[in-house]
Amino acid sequence: MAQKCIGRDVASGAVVAVEFDSVINAVDHPLAPPADVPYVAPGWIDIQVNGFAGLDFNAPQASQQQVAEAIRALFATGVTRFYPTIVTNSPEVMLGAVRNLTAARTSLPEGPAIEGFHMEGPHITPGDGARGAHPKRWVRPPDVEEYKRWQDAAQGLIKLVTLSPEWPEAPAYIQALVREGVVVAIGHTHANSGQIKAAVDAGATLATHLGNGSDQMLPRHPNYIWDQLAEDRLSASFIVDGIHLPPAFLKVAFRAKGVEHSVLITDAVQPAGCPPGIYMLGEMEVELLPTGVVQLTDPGRQGLAGSALLMHVGVGNLMRLAGLSLIEAVTMATRNPARIGRVAGRQRGLAAGDRADLVVFRVDEATKKLTIEQTYMGGNLVYQGA
Repeated sequence: MAQKCIGRDVASGAVVAVEFDSVINAVDHPLAPPADVPYVAPGWIDIQVNGFAGLDFNAPQASQQQVAEAIRALFATGVTRFYPTIVTNSPEVMLGAVRNLTAARTSLPEGPAIEGFHMEGPHITPGDGARGAHPKRWVRPPDVEEYKRWQDAAQGLIKLVTLSPEWPEAPAYIQALVREGVVVAIGHTHANSGQIKAAVDAGATLATHLGNGSDQMLPRHPNYIWDQLAEDRLSASFIVDGIHLPPAFLKVAFRAKGVEHSVLITDAVQPAGCPPGIYMLGEMEVELLPTGVVQLTDPGRQGLAGSALLMHVGVGNLMRLAGLSLIEAVTMATRNPARIGRVAGRQRGLAAGDRADLVVFRVDEATKKLTIEQTYMGGNLVYQGA
């Protein structure tokens, strides 16, 4: 059944009437537009979500009900499509998590929000620092046969793989995945300049949470952050929670990459949307502090372990911390991840023929805080605010 949504188009600033069923059919300009309307934009796309609302997506034993509840909580933040992100673990646990979420995708009404899977590891650096919160004992070299097992379990929905190019097997592995249409990203790496160039030559196109998953201390130059910032063939994703990256880095990084090659992610983990306390990320225990920091509890290891960021808060943070405009911030949460992450039917914005994934929201101009009023996924109203 055709529906209509009236709001202010973020891109043009004009009031528009969006007519849609499962896809957008038309975007028109009302002859007598209402005076006070919220903004309307394509729904957010988050290509890195490890867990949410009390659920760790890395847990193979998660129930279908838990998955449904986590997805509904994502809808309340304006997210309409996302990549559950599976982190470094044993082959059995990683496969089990993919199988479980694939079953949820096919059986739950909320399931189509799972657009694909992001495998963040296990082919990352074994070295401390840049390895981040990933457990060292499960780090292993790139293996095309392991990728094929993931892809079989995911029914072809492995869409993004993050690895370190420092492995000798990396270039051939990247070429094999890219030939199958998979996006390959560089992350959690101790790779040198030549190894990063070789990875990009082989087909890597993204830097995962650039500026994070790195050592506390780096050589002044060269280092792997400079190399990825300077590589024009690499886009980059960023965690913009006010904790992972300072405003100065964000401003410089966006100038280097350009907003058009930058993607907002949350890197959210199990405690996102929950009260402070102890939670899990794969086999690692983490703690959400009252400050919003998520960190490892192991006294022998220090560092952040994902985030508790909500996507609509991230959009506001892009304006507040990095000085971006609303249209630039929304683009980093919608069209950019769709294009860079190869999400079909979501790359043109509010345009006829694209999926009817919409978010209706208001912005407090003083604080840059967003309030989500409605979220639609594939033409279905999946969240209605108070």
